[in-house]
Amino acid sequence: MSPTLTGVLQPRPLALALLGMAVGSFAIGTTEFATMGLLPQVAETFAATIPQAGHLVSAYALGVVVGAPAIVLASSRAPRTGLLVALALALAVGNALSALAPTLPTALAARFLAGVPHGAYFGIAAVVASAVSPPQRRARSVSLVMVGLTVATMLGVPLSTAMGQAWGWRSLYWLVTAVAVLAAVAIWRWVPPVAVRAGATARRELTALRSLQLWLAVATGAVGFGGMFAVYSYITPTMTEVAGIAETDVPWVLFVFGVGMTLGTLLGGRLADRSVHGSIIAGLVAMAVSLAAFAAVVRGPVSAYLMVLLVSVGSQLIGPALQTRLLDVSREGPSLGAALHHSALNIGNALGAWVGGVVIAAGLGYLAPAWAGSLLALAGLGVAVVAVLLERRSGAPGPSTRIG
Repeated sequence: MSPTLTGVLQPRPLALALLGMAVGSFAIGTTEFATMGLLPQVAETFAATIPQAGHLVSAYALGVVVGAPAIVLASSRAPRTGLLVALALALAVGNALSALAPTLPTALAARFLAGVPHGAYFGIAAVVASAVSPPQRRARSVSLVMVGLTVATMLGVPLSTAMGQAWGWRSLYWLVTAVAVLAAVAIWRWVPPVAVRAGATARRELTALRSLQLWLAVATGAVGFGGMFAVYSYITPTMTEVAGIAETDVPWVLFVFGVGMTLGTLLGGRLADRSVHGSIIAGLVAMAVSLAAFAAVVRGPVSAYLMVLLVSVGSQLIGPALQTRLLDVSREGPSLGAALHHSALNIGNALGAWVGGVVIAAGLGYLAPAWAGSLLALAGLGVAVVAVLLERRSGAPGPSTRIG
């Protein structure tokens, strides 16, 4: 293959290229969410409490937060396709180390390393998918790469959770390691070389950080999404201890959660096309209400399945709008803006897991994270409202609002 891409791909090669990148998305989605369904097994292995085991979720999320902007800035001139292969292999190494971890501290370090390539992978994959696609279907191609994450929440997470219950939680990370290696091979084989965007430099990307509206968007996602993760991080003990669902049936709960996430993302995309700000605000309201209802209503299997579906739909309504907002306010550094989207979500992941663990450890019960999560969603709503008011007061779009 030539060192740079000279044209878009024909339909069949394009489909294979997108499939290769989607396999990597599937691996990332599985490793991010499946850990939460196996916290009781992890806690038993390390003789730890469930809130202590929940720190594995926070460690992974912190790896995403640190890794996404750091990798984008450090690799601003690196060939995009080669970088994707390297990120997939880094994901494999991080998960192999997670499977081998002999103690809880080493597991925490391994989960941090596994999270480092997460955000950069999605950001670079979006750039590559757009580059190899005809102009009229670039957005569709990007969404197909992200389908791997959706499929992971619907199928990969429930299946790996069931596998972890049968063969031990370490089998989850070995599975992700194998899939990540497969993704690296598929990307190397099917995705042609893609040149770096002309004029791309770390300094140019960094100029996006001068936007106050960018930081408000990051804060909205970080705090708001913390509400959903406060519940999802402890979904297994909540279902078994409160709803009376057998541990062997938890994979079905996770499947329902994945279905809801898919529906929420699709609906959120339609809402965002009409109003980005409106979609963010409506989504945060829906998240706050659904989480409060979860805490108030869940008492048995039927109510649990219903409320899991509603929470998952409500929590995903703001996703497409938040990604669009971050791109709107970081036009001078789009790669960094795309990466910060995943940083924001995983700050929320870490925050939610920590808050949920605190209220459980305080003896408030497994429904307490839902009440705390509702408050986090309302706090995110407050940040979003401030962003709207500041933008209206300036009389200019977000990118013109600068810091310094």
